Amino acid sequence: MSKWKAALIVALLVVVAAVGYRLAMSQAELDIYRERLADLSGEYESLRSRYNEAVRKTAVTELIVRGGKLSLSIRTIQGVDRVIETPYDPAQEIYCDYVLLDGRLWIRRVYDARTPPRDGLLIDDKLADVDWNHPAARYGNAVYRSLGEGRWVVTVTGDGSLGLVRLDDGAEVSLSGPPPVRDYAEIDKEIRREMTQITFGETLRRLFR
Repeated sequence: MSKWKAALIVALLVVVAAVGYRLAMSQAELDIYRERLADLSGEYESLRSRYNEAVRKTAVTELIVRGGKLSLSIRTIQGVDRVIETPYDPAQEIYCDYVLLDGRLWIRRVYDARTPPRDGLLIDDKLADVDWNHPAARYGNAVYRSLGEGRWVVTVTGDGSLGLVRLDDGAEVSLSGPPPVRDYAEIDKEIRREMTQITFGETLRRLFR
């Protein structure tokens, strides 16, 4: 066999080997990307579930305004067991004051803009004095606005955000007892801005495993 034929065969073998290697590398990279996309999909689904849980609203207290008088419908774990009359003018800004204890949100006081919080209407005597040094006591929160005639409901989301909305006439509302409040770290951010670049070593490990 002449030298040029031997050189040609060697060159062809090199080309075939290079093409085969490149195909194998491409397949290895494709497998890695598939695995990462599957992981990303799982993380996204977990994030979506957490986000939906965080923004879901729960009705916790109903405010009733009739003839310029304000009353509250309070629910315990046994259900709605009392309606509390208040001395406050609903045309003023009405505050509903809550406290987060043991991971649950409890209504503490109701008062108007002219009343210091400490002099507000206490809903639960057990919450008159909160030991803020206790690990179970997290923080207080309040929602407020002036109220017109009708029914209003205080809502809370899974991350503890309070809302106050007016109900349509005849609308049904199912009040919840003290709902759980959880921490959601950066649930509104992207899980990843971009997938981590695949390294040469990672591809070789996949190729020869």
